[in-house]
Amino acid sequence: MNLNRYRQGLASALLVLAGLLISTSAIAQKFPNRPVRIVVPFAAGGGTDILARLLAQRLGDQWGQNVMVDNRPGAGTVIGSDAVARSPADGYTLLFTANPHTSNPALIAKLPYDTTRDFAAVSMLVSAPMVLVVNSSVPAQSVQQLIALARSRPDSLSYASSGNGGPQHLAGEYFKFMADVNMVHVPYKGTAPALVDLIGNQVQVSFTSLLASMPHLKNGTLRALGVTGLKRVEGFADVPTLSEAGLNGFEYLTWYGVFAPAATPQALLTSLQQDMARALDHPDINGRLAREGLQAVANRPEEFDAFVRSEIETVRKLVAKAGIKAN
Repeated sequence: MNLNRYRQGLASALLVLAGLLISTSAIAQKFPNRPVRIVVPFAAGGGTDILARLLAQRLGDQWGQNVMVDNRPGAGTVIGSDAVARSPADGYTLLFTANPHTSNPALIAKLPYDTTRDFAAVSMLVSAPMVLVVNSSVPAQSVQQLIALARSRPDSLSYASSGNGGPQHLAGEYFKFMADVNMVHVPYKGTAPALVDLIGNQVQVSFTSLLASMPHLKNGTLRALGVTGLKRVEGFADVPTLSEAGLNGFEYLTWYGVFAPAATPQALLTSLQQDMARALDHPDINGRLAREGLQAVANRPEEFDAFVRSEIETVRKLVAKAGIKAN
């Protein structure tokens, strides 16, 4: 082997590698130099939308750029998600979504995108339990009373969700399976319209986020019967877990996270995750999350990607076990 030629080749390869590293680093460093759009595939006013707007405000302050929230509800989050999957992989269009991202593959036969191939995970930002609520017209004061009421009036109670295949839908079906009751599922295009009909008694029950239901719990139009985590929520210590209330082992958590289009440079994904972690660490946001039962996560892109792949399989098993249908 010609030693000089080998050294020249090695030097050339190192220069190419260094150039790639510098170019991806430069991409992250100069980002953003124009407004950023965060697509929320839910209607305005729900828990996902509220969190996205909190994040957008903090990121806008950090970046010195306008960060816009673009609500694209419909088709169980597919419309908004597909818009992001088709966007340029430059970080200027991001997806802020939740559990339907990992449940849709088990519930929708033909998605217009591949959930693991067409998105790059940025970070799971927050996880939280949901709360089982009824409106003030429902006589049940506890989980067991609700179960007894549902058994005495089969199919007369209906529960609202933010859409087919979403966490509220899956939690409701899981509840029906665990409690051996029948309730009619009524899907809406987001949490906010579901809460309107819940308060108006067009539907009687819902699994929803504490963030979205908090004002209605405080003014008495909704009543909390239980939370879906295995631990009680700070600030709602008098509300039992569903496991404590007789559904042993019941647990279903919501998560909220950010994705970018596939092929977004890894350096930019890392930079985005770090900026979002910094935003969540701000006292105004961190304190609010803690008060409302939400836990900041802000994990790294590779950790979030591994979670997404695992959760897709977990949901497939849950759907099969409970016989859940995206009706």
